[in-house]
Amino acid sequence: MANDRSLPDPVIVVPGITATYLRDEYALPPEIVWSVLTKQYDRFSLHPDDMRYESTEPARVRPDQVFEVAYRELVQELRHNLSARDDQPVPVYPFGYDWRRPLKETEADLARFIEEVIGRTALLRHYDKAGYADAPRVNLVGHSMGGLIIAGCLQTKGAAARVGKVATLATPFRGSFEAVLRVAAGTANLGAGDASSREREAARVTPSLYHLVPEFEGALEIEGQGLPASLFEPGLWQPSVVATIAEYVRRFGRDATGRAAQAAAIFAGMLQDAKEHRGRVEAFRLDAAGLTDKDWLCVVGVNSKTRVSLRIEADGGKPRFALDHEDRENQWEDGADAAARTRTGDGTVPFLGAQPAFLARENLVCVCPDDFGYWEVGDRVLAAAAGFHGILPNMDLVHRMLVRHFTGRPDRHENTWGRPAPGVTKPVWPLDMRVEG
Repeated sequence: MANDRSLPDPVIVVPGITATYLRDEYALPPEIVWSVLTKQYDRFSLHPDDMRYESTEPARVRPDQVFEVAYRELVQELRHNLSARDDQPVPVYPFGYDWRRPLKETEADLARFIEEVIGRTALLRHYDKAGYADAPRVNLVGHSMGGLIIAGCLQTKGAAARVGKVATLATPFRGSFEAVLRVAAGTANLGAGDASSREREAARVTPSLYHLVPEFEGALEIEGQGLPASLFEPGLWQPSVVATIAEYVRRFGRDATGRAAQAAAIFAGMLQDAKEHRGRVEAFRLDAAGLTDKDWLCVVGVNSKTRVSLRIEADGGKPRFALDHEDRENQWEDGADAAARTRTGDGTVPFLGAQPAFLARENLVCVCPDDFGYWEVGDRVLAAAAGFHGILPNMDLVHRMLVRHFTGRPDRHENTWGRPAPGVTKPVWPLDMRVEG
């Protein structure tokens, strides 16, 4: 492992949903169809008859670079601070992926990329001399949905994944209500862009989005009889979702005569696939991947107004989402007890949606917007404007945590700290840090 050698293991950074550019390689030269500023929904939406391909053909959409505004600073800081000497760089690779697809496909791509990074690192002279090839491993950083991809990959591959340490940042292990808003209304804090019917249509046929469906204690307040208890069940969604997919089948399907039945099957299939993946992540245990809780740094954002529950009413026997603004809460500082203080989050992921089954609450490291340093003025502004969740990877404190986690370096200047999760008096973190709040 990395601690047995003089050089840290190489690092792979796995970004969140919608945070990788998409390009259409059919065009010459290839054209970007999804980026920070480009949103060509008609070019990257998936085909209802075969969701491996795009609805508008001919096309060949593939992942491109990761969003620089969210990850460039993180990657650069890790490259600089993990490397003790300029002539002995520690490789830090961003992993761009097709965020539209079911996560099991992306997990397989990540497993292959890990092998590639191991092969490339073994070619570096300083790693060769340090004996890297004798027991090659990588370290992983996952932001938001990137952490779900990492957990799913490790659940499938186990110790064969050859991963030494992991850090997850603001990962919705048990879901986020913003995914529901994206499907229901076409807008949420998961990505950029204004609400639109085209965006809502694209969201409803994006398989990966359903992997973020929230399911934890107290997540749903269901009023009325006869409704299912889980959003992984099609019957708990508003009928307009399937109706939109049926219209999508009419527009792009090869045979639109049975569009209602096909739409229902598509929707149920995406939910079932997401449900099975959630079950795998819930069943994952660290020791199966050769890890302990000292190898996994789980950073959770708190002290931001976040949607923490969803009320679903029976309207004529059909579900209706009561998307009230009052469902956004932040009781991190004002909560009278530990249960109340859990009603917070990072603006996108509620605290209870961020706790994985394979870690105890004592293991969670909480950070809040106040943890941005005095000089991080730009990041504070971005966090206030775009949300804490998306800009959390830019936080200098998080960078210092990651470097210490991956190197085992002591904190001589006491400039890393964390906040215990609600109800925790003695946190059990993977590195020694000052306890705040």
